[in-house]
This record gives sequence, C-alpha cells and structure tokens, in this order.
Amino acid sequence: MHIVDADAHISPYSTYGRRNSIEDLIRQLDYAGVQQALTWIQPPYQREIDESLRYLYEASKVYDRRILAFGWADPRLGTGKAKETVRRCAEEYGFCGIKMNGAQNEYFIDDPELSLPVVEEIAKTGKPIAFHIGGDACEFTHPFRLGKIAALYPELPILMVHMGGAAFADLSAAAIEIAAQHPNITLVGSAVRDISIQNALRRLGPERICFGSDTPFALIHTCVALYKALLQGEELTEAQTQMVMGGNIRGVLGL
Repeated sequence: MHIVDADAHISPYSTYGRRNSIEDLIRQLDYAGVQQALTWIQPPYQREIDESLRYLYEASKVYDRRILAFGWADPRLGTGKAKETVRRCAEEYGFCGIKMNGAQNEYFIDDPELSLPVVEEIAKTGKPIAFHIGGDACEFTHPFRLGKIAALYPELPILMVHMGGAAFADLSAAAIEIAAQHPNITLVGSAVRDISIQNALRRLGPERICFGSDTPFALIHTCVALYKALLQGEELTEAQTQMVMGGNIRGVLGL
C-alpha cells in the first residue's frame, strides 16, 4: 500500500525544546512505513515565515520522492506580502498548493478585505488550497466559513484540514455537512476523533477522506495503526482503503 500522510509539519526552529526537522520527519515516515508526506511549515507565531518556507523548499529538493511540499500564506503579515508569498510558493518553489491557518494567525478565513484577496491569488495559481478548520478557534475557522469560500470558488480543490477537530471543540458534524454540500472539499482527518472519521466515511464515502497525522503534534505510526483498524472495521475494500490512505490526496494534488 502506498501511504501518504496528508498533514505533516517541519520547521528550522525548535519549539518547546523539540526540533521538528526534515530529518525527524523522514525518520518518522520510515518507521511508520509511510511513503510520502504532504508537508507544510510549522511557522513561528506572529513572525515572518520566509525562512521556514525556504527551509521547506530546500528539504523538498533533497527528499523530492518523499516530501510533497505545500506553501503557507499569512494575511496578518500584510495582504500584499501574503500575495507575494503565494506567487513565490507557486512559481519559484513549485509547491503543490498553499495553506492558510486562521486559527494560528488569528483572522476570519472569509474576511473580504484580509483573507479573500489572498484566496483569490491562490485560486489564480490553479493549485489546491488548504485551510486549518478546527475547534481551537471556532469563530475564525468555522466550517461554514469554508463553505462560503467553496461556493465562491467551486472549481478550486480545497483541503479541510482537521475536519473541525483539533483541540477544544468538536465541529466535525458541521464540517461533514459543509463538505456534503461542496464536492470541491476533501477532508483531512487529522487531530480529530476516530468516531468523527467514521461518520465522514459513512456520510461522504471513502473518496472524500484523507489520512493525516498532524505530526509533530501526533506520532505518525500510531495514527497509521488507528486508521488501519478503523478502515478494517468499516469493511472497506482494498481499493477503498488505498483511497483514504494515499490515493485521494494524490488525486487532489494531480499526481
């Protein structure tokens, strides 16, 4: 089985005394038997992200068969700056797509003046966009806000990362409902309860869900084991299991 972790972070910095380098990620992937990882930065809070993005770019050149590099844009650093970052990520670095995180960077993802101009810039690249959609900042990243964006850009492939999980509140029911209304949304089931992943599988089908770990905030090998047990319990076919564990995310990225 070709497994792709659809939610992995790396950083040139140490966070809470722990380094999450590209070498750390590769070791985790090898131990877990995972072939590739959709990888974005673990950015420092409220700081420039240029160094982190450059680190990801250099890592993706060294480990081009393992790392599916995905950019990051923060409109809090300035809308113009964020647009410039989008263009650099898409054109100079050749990343697979761009991520936005309204929880960490503290903005409403559908803000017409702050966020949507950056979304528009990403849409122009023709590459997928990913959003952190979690319960750690319900107002900023509520699933209904992503539904508005999906309606504005129905041809834009969108990754809903965490599908309404991630910490304090569980918005997974709303996330599944919104995804059911917008076929351009694909869920990444990381940092969310297993029962929520099961609900998404039953409501949306295995072609709309991607395995993800959210490393370094979770261990890849334990997440792989959870998914395998869950999918076996749902009696998915081998082909359906492959969709969830890697095929779907490769499809979104056009691989």
